[in-house]
Amino acid sequence: MDPAVVAVFVFVYLGMILGKIPGLAMDRTGIALLGAIFLLADGKIQLEDAWRSIDVQTIALLLGLMVLSAQFRLGGFYAHLTRRLGTMNVSPTVFLALLILSSGLLSALLANDIVCLAMTPVLVEACARRGLDPIPFLLALACSSNVGSAATLIGNPQNMLIGQTLGLSFAGYSLDAAVPVLLGLVSVWYVINRQSRGTWIKETLVPSVETPPFDAWQTGKAVLVLCTLVGLFLFTQLPRDVLALAAAGWLLSSRQVSSRRILGLVDWQLLVLFSGLFVVNHVLAVSGNLERMMRAVCSTGINICAPEWLFGVTVLLSNLVSNVPATMLLLPVATHPMAGPILALSSTLAGNLLIVGSIANIIVVEQARNYSVRITWKDHARVGVPVTLITLLIAAAWLWLQTLI
Repeated sequence: MDPAVVAVFVFVYLGMILGKIPGLAMDRTGIALLGAIFLLADGKIQLEDAWRSIDVQTIALLLGLMVLSAQFRLGGFYAHLTRRLGTMNVSPTVFLALLILSSGLLSALLANDIVCLAMTPVLVEACARRGLDPIPFLLALACSSNVGSAATLIGNPQNMLIGQTLGLSFAGYSLDAAVPVLLGLVSVWYVINRQSRGTWIKETLVPSVETPPFDAWQTGKAVLVLCTLVGLFLFTQLPRDVLALAAAGWLLSSRQVSSRRILGLVDWQLLVLFSGLFVVNHVLAVSGNLERMMRAVCSTGINICAPEWLFGVTVLLSNLVSNVPATMLLLPVATHPMAGPILALSSTLAGNLLIVGSIANIIVVEQARNYSVRITWKDHARVGVPVTLITLLIAAAWLWLQTLI
């Protein structure tokens, strides 16, 4: 066992757990990049091999879909939709249901992180204008975006990685995930509605939220590209990464919106995080350390390749190191025919347990704080814990039934 490689691996994944290095202004992206740089400097991997270890197909798919989601944001679509929902003459429970349905559907087809980033400020404004407590609705946005993103192989970064690495069928996976996701969205509504019944009203200061004006032409372009992409994903075998890049290229060749503005909304931090983790995990695998670690785990009676163990370990790791690093670590043992849906559903649904369980949760909490709405760990746990337990139970039961068919 190579002590240096193991030390870098422990450093990187401990950083994924903590989210930072004490005493340093370094986040998860910086930690992953630093780990890859150390392995290069120590000669554990050559630069050419490091580049080859990065899954370019997954990075390309991520980049293309980020550009598409940025187009929706610049067209003012997210803000326009949220304001329309906020001004509808419906009860708080119906407003909650419409919000959950909308954010779940959007997150299934677009990056859920950007959906939360764009909708959170406007949702705070909409709740304040209606005299509603924004916290239940913000928690609904975070939870439903996580649950909804599990519906497809393009809803979140870990699903994109799983789909590309395991070569999953877009339509096949969506069929596997449809029932748990739909029941999961109902569960989000049920939990929040039950906890907030009779306590919807709260007077808060109406914030001033600046958003891009709604542009029907730019939004229409984005809708056309999205529908075309989803159709091609469903009914053709063309490579999804190339299709996504082609769509991004068409959107970037605009006469009205500069490419700088669109690319400025791309989450480059996430792409660097992926790249760093690809390098670290590759070195761990080729050095033989990953195989030794897996054998050590199996010697305790835990067979990670078995569906039930893979499901449970994914849930645990997703809450320790976040769902993207957990997925990368477990993909080498994803050999069961149902491993793809197991990894995708369990890692995504587990993200609702704690605030740090998913980037979407963190975005909602931090964005809300910018508008004087404070969501505590206790606030989130009151919703996140029951939602996570219910949705994971539903997913486990559904996947178990699928293995019997």
